[in-house]
Amino acid sequence: MDKAAELNRILSQAQIHTVFQPIVSLREGEILGYEALSRGPSESILASPLALFKAADELGMTWELELICRQKAIERAGKLDDGRFLFINIDPNIIRDEKFKRGFTKEFLKTHDISPDSIIFEITERTAIGDYETFSQVLSNYTEQGYKIAIDDMGAGYSGLRTITNTKPHYIKIDMELIRDIDRDAFKQALIKNIVNLSLSTNIKVIAEGIETEGELQTLIRLGVYAGQGYYLQRPASTFLKIPETIKNKIAQYNSLSNNVFDYDSKYHYIGSLAEERPSLDMQMACSEVKDFLESNSFEGVCLARNGIPRGLIMKSNLNSAFAKQYGVSVFSKRPVSLIMDSSPLIVDYYTPINTVAETAMQRDESKTYDCIIVTRGFEYCGIVSIKKLLLHTTAMEKNYARELNPLTQLPGNVIISRVLNDLIYRGRVCCIFYADLDNFKIYNDVYGFENGDKIIKLTATLIENIVKMEFPFNSFVGHIGGDDFIYTIECSLEDARLICQDIISEFDNDVLQFFNEHDIQNGYIETSDRSGKNMRFDLTSISIAGFCGDPSEFGDPETLAMQMGEIKQQVKKLSGSNSIIQCKPS
Repeated sequence: MDKAAELNRILSQAQIHTVFQPIVSLREGEILGYEALSRGPSESILASPLALFKAADELGMTWELELICRQKAIERAGKLDDGRFLFINIDPNIIRDEKFKRGFTKEFLKTHDISPDSIIFEITERTAIGDYETFSQVLSNYTEQGYKIAIDDMGAGYSGLRTITNTKPHYIKIDMELIRDIDRDAFKQALIKNIVNLSLSTNIKVIAEGIETEGELQTLIRLGVYAGQGYYLQRPASTFLKIPETIKNKIAQYNSLSNNVFDYDSKYHYIGSLAEERPSLDMQMACSEVKDFLESNSFEGVCLARNGIPRGLIMKSNLNSAFAKQYGVSVFSKRPVSLIMDSSPLIVDYYTPINTVAETAMQRDESKTYDCIIVTRGFEYCGIVSIKKLLLHTTAMEKNYARELNPLTQLPGNVIISRVLNDLIYRGRVCCIFYADLDNFKIYNDVYGFENGDKIIKLTATLIENIVKMEFPFNSFVGHIGGDDFIYTIECSLEDARLICQDIISEFDNDVLQFFNEHDIQNGYIETSDRSGKNMRFDLTSISIAGFCGDPSEFGDPETLAMQMGEIKQQVKKLSGSNSIIQCKPS
């Protein structure tokens, strides 16, 4: 049977099978919604979605196919639990069609017990968007009714920054090719981290598609990705499947590491912990009523919402300014506060790191510097944070954190290092741990003085941190144990671990020479007298690196791990000059 005949048969008999794949919060492990995916009859040559939609596109029948796919999805979606979203794939050329609008009237959805607030149009860019201005106007028509927008396959095809800029979506879905092996790809990690940072300041939610391994899941959680979907979490099915408890437990476990090995500062203190549960007001409330509310409660600002979704913010100072204008009271008293509200306030998700919110808040226009920050869970309003409370908290956190840094190098000290090692052992995930210290450093101090010794310590700290963080910016840690002892950890392969050690040794041996005089450099040693006056020769200061690559949970506790690293250190320090030894199994 040829494709045209088969496609006509499928469409005439509406033989489209809909399956649903969960989209899961990577913060709480709860299901946010389901993506509706369409399949042809199992025995058909057009069973796969790729073959099905390709045939429809070639035969000019995309509209007819998508219509049936949408109808099937909506018919089934009535069984969705309250509060869950339904993601429906839409071609950008289809959404502009008048017939499409008739298919998404409130009356049509009501027959299936569905609200527009639960529908997310997932824009699948099989074709380029030619007229962004018209397309944006069409999307605005839907978002004003309560529908939400997601951009699919970010990073593939036509889905790029221009689409995001012009559509201002509620969600962006990262293409699975950028997610594949992200736990072993530092470039992909840096790219996703920047997308996450963008999303935090624009209140766009990031969803990672195609999660297939535990390593990918853990890395995405660490990078702050909002939600995910993929075979590792749950496969598509004809019913609305739950997430296995084992997966929920893993998500909880990775999120519970509040002092994460790689993000050891205040990043994992969430803004939701500071949010005050103030009531929101309807954006159509009269200005005089809002003014009375603010004054009676001594609030500096209030969130203005519609159906629980934040639509704006009004600060008492701005409201008073409007009333203070000539005829301000008579003009605004009985008119809706939406006329003077800030329709683009800073809105952040509950799980946004506090330091990220503080940075974003301080980058606002000066006229908004002291405006309150609205906090949401999903898209629903859950509280408000004043700038005063935010600054008090961040100042306290900075003081606490500063006490835990080594005063000479400003690298994390022993308190943080101890937490790092505990986390590594608790997580039980393969990584590489390195202990580095300097050879003949005491002799150098005796000859050249402690001031120059401190300079070598600072050089070593900067060198290790720069090399490690340049190659592995998001899955590494560098700490200063004290004196000339350092520790660094990386999630990487044994081959990468060896290369990092070679780079550190090479740069150290070259850079440290600036702290020796020409005489000692030409000799290749320091000559000094011992207590009895006997002349002794010592090699120039070098660096020894003891490493372990494997599962640190095998050690059981940080003390046993430290003993193992000490044994490797003794071996490497017996060698002349700068060297490294990496062990792959506990002895």
